[in-house]
Amino acid sequence: MDMNLVAPCGIDCANCELFEANGRRDAWERAAARRGCTPEEMACKGCRAGGGCVFFSGCETLACVQSRGVAFCSDCADFPCRRLMPLAEGAGFYPHNLKMYNLCRIKAVGFEGFLAEAPQIRKLYYKGTFKIGAGPQEPAQ
Repeated sequence: MDMNLVAPCGIDCANCELFEANGRRDAWERAAARRGCTPEEMACKGCRAGGGCVFFSGCETLACVQSRGVAFCSDCADFPCRRLMPLAEGAGFYPHNLKMYNLCRIKAVGFEGFLAEAPQIRKLYYKGTFKIGAGPQEPAQ
C-alpha cells in the first residue's frame, strides 16, 4: 500500500499529471518552463516522499500532520479544521472539495478501501454532472 498516492490532506496525488509515477514528462516540462527549473524538479514524488509540494514550500497542513503524528488529516482529533475549510475562490481550479471528500472516505472505509474506490471517485468528479439533491451523476456514454 503506497501512502504516497494520497497526500495527508486528501489530495489525490496519483491523479496529478506531475506525479512522477505517471511519467508525464510533457507536464513536467510545461511546469518547469513556468517555474524556471528543470523538468526533473517538477516530477513530484508526492508530498510525503518529496518533503512537500513541488508548487510551493512551507505547507502548513503537511507540517501540522507531521507534528501531530497522523497519516491523514482525517485521523486528527481536530478534523475538519480551518486549513481544510472550502472556499469559493479557486474552486474551479483547486481540488479542495475533492480532497475533503477523499478524507471523509478514508475515515469511513480506510485507506485500502479508498484506493479501491478512487477510480470511480475520479470519474465522477472530473466527468460527471451535478444534480441538486442527488449529487454526481454518471457521465453520458
